Amino acid sequence: MSDKSLPDKSPLRHLPLIAIAIVAVLGALLLRDTLSFETLRTHRETLIAYRDAHYLASVLVFMALYVLIVTFSLPGGLVATLTGGFLFGTWPGVLYNVMAATLGATLIFLAARWGLGERLAARMDESEGRIRTLKDALDANQWPMLFLIRLIPAVPFFVANLLPALVGVPLRRYVISTFFGIMPGALVYTSVGAGLGAVFEAGGTPDLGIIFAPQVLLPILGLCALAALPLLLKPLRRGKGL
Repeated sequence: MSDKSLPDKSPLRHLPLIAIAIVAVLGALLLRDTLSFETLRTHRETLIAYRDAHYLASVLVFMALYVLIVTFSLPGGLVATLTGGFLFGTWPGVLYNVMAATLGATLIFLAARWGLGERLAARMDESEGRIRTLKDALDANQWPMLFLIRLIPAVPFFVANLLPALVGVPLRRYVISTFFGIMPGALVYTSVGAGLGAVFEAGGTPDLGIIFAPQVLLPILGLCALAALPLLLKPLRRGKGL
């Protein structure tokens, strides 16, 4: 359905966001203990047997469930990433994880933009003073800002999904920055998931804080610095008249 087929103030525009919010709340209440590491441990043999017997179907089902988890901000996103590594290895598991996460993030981005984002961005364009200055700054630095919010581990994933929709980021730019921006973190946790077989056999739990280990965090911070470099160079170029 085209955006132009509904009036700007039509309540139907808000239905996708309302549905996402309702499912997210219900999921937080009902699925907190279901989409967990212990569930993966309990059903690991069944999952492996199904994967070995129906590889393509297992990939499609896994990615569909991952998309639903991301789209509706359900608990279990990290467990889903670990599962991708556990079932499919670091490669191609990381590809399945990144593709599914990007698709889910894109769906919630479109829902937010359709319901609120386009009108909010238009109002910011029409405004004056600080609000317009903020919008202009975001427009001028969208690529580095989008990569930064994906690379920085402290930024919640659902915030990084919604914020670009509310400031009028183009869909293509959002998809590209999401796909490549989440790849470093996804690679870390997918590789942790690929080693879960040994963890299960030892009766232990994975080290989910590994992303904050210096050997992992420092390269990610290096990528953050690289993404932020255009933000630092712009004032210098203006000052030198470049």
